[in-house]
Amino acid sequence: MFLTFVLFVGVAVVGIGLYILFVLRQDIESAQQQVLRDQAERIAILVEQTASSQERSQVVEDILRLTNLRLTVVAPDSIYLDQDQESLTAAELQRLPEVEQALGGEVGYASRARPDGTQMVYVALPRPESGYIVRVGQEEPLLFALADGMQVTLLAGMIAALVLALIGSWIASDKVTEPIKAISQRARAISEGTFDEMIQVETRASEIQDLAKSLNRMSLSYQEKIDELERLARMQTEFIGNVSHEVRNPIFAIGGYLEALATPGLPDPQRRRYAEKALLNLQRLNNLFNDLIEIARLEYREDLIKPSVFDLQDLIDEVHEMLGPKAREKGLGLETSNPHLQVQADRNRIRQVIINLIDNALAYSDSGTVRCRFRRRLDKVRIEVIDNGRGIPVEHLSHIFERFYRVDPDRSRKSGGTGLGLSIVKQIIQAHGEQVRVESTLGRGTRFWFELPYAGVAEEAEA
Repeated sequence: MFLTFVLFVGVAVVGIGLYILFVLRQDIESAQQQVLRDQAERIAILVEQTASSQERSQVVEDILRLTNLRLTVVAPDSIYLDQDQESLTAAELQRLPEVEQALGGEVGYASRARPDGTQMVYVALPRPESGYIVRVGQEEPLLFALADGMQVTLLAGMIAALVLALIGSWIASDKVTEPIKAISQRARAISEGTFDEMIQVETRASEIQDLAKSLNRMSLSYQEKIDELERLARMQTEFIGNVSHEVRNPIFAIGGYLEALATPGLPDPQRRRYAEKALLNLQRLNNLFNDLIEIARLEYREDLIKPSVFDLQDLIDEVHEMLGPKAREKGLGLETSNPHLQVQADRNRIRQVIINLIDNALAYSDSGTVRCRFRRRLDKVRIEVIDNGRGIPVEHLSHIFERFYRVDPDRSRKSGGTGLGLSIVKQIIQAHGEQVRVESTLGRGTRFWFELPYAGVAEEAEA
């Protein structure tokens, strides 16, 4: 870029300099010569109109007196010179360059310095009809000195302009190329997999700033996608490890119990107990696969959520009928009485959420009461599942919605849990555009809650 600036500026400066040195000076000289030639023609006409040598002498004297010209008239019979300015013999006069040209039939031009240092311009005009040669001389006009001064000034200015242009072009090219170099290096770093550095450019060019911002956004986007892919890869690895672990235990247990059942002479009560244990592990394995399928469907099929308006209390009553026996079997209370409110959500999915939350509360409570309550909050209905069981340690609260995460692994496996219940709850609530939250105090209990859109306004308006 710098060389391009130098080329264009240099060509322009050299072109102007050559024009001033040759074309302009030549144009001024040509104009001066034309003026002298016109004057010589007019003087020649006046001289030719005279009838005698005395008249010619008088005309020459009058012209010399009225003008600042140096006049020489060469006639066939005499030579009239400006004796005050130069004294030349006939032979010396004929050897002058302009006179030699005039003797040859051409208009002669010459420029030379007089002995006193005065620069003179001469024109010798031949007149073939009369045989005269009229030579007119004039001091070089001030315009020539002015032109010479202009040449020097312009050349100095052009040199200065060239130097300044070179400096300016270097600065400009540096200002342009430095951001481009930074962007190029950053693009190369992105192609090599480095995304954590941002492009910082100091330029006022909006196009370069936009390019830098676009690359920064692209870098951030790539970094986010790579982070997400790495996170998904870790989750996939953990998921496969957890699934293989969760599946292996029931399969080994079932295989062991089946081998025990094949033992000859096994008493019937023990045979029955082994069969029940095998069926229990088989049910646990079936529950695990059902939950895995459910999570996969929720993650990859958002259209599985089909909202409708329903009575929330009626739904909770159904859950109470299902889980009431389990609560009574553990000696726990289960409170689900609430006023009737209409909500808009997928009834079957919300039923699954409430079952999972209440079942989880029952599983981790040894005494007390599990309550499922809800209340209206503006255009939402908040549903809460509260127990006064053992509670969840603080370090576990941020992980309990992860797949296969168990606060108490041994107790969970004994109860037949898959470790996917709360993960399914989270997926369903998120599919409704809401969030499930939890708070817990160790030794005092746990509270889960989420919100659903209230749908009773339209019905109340119709009533």
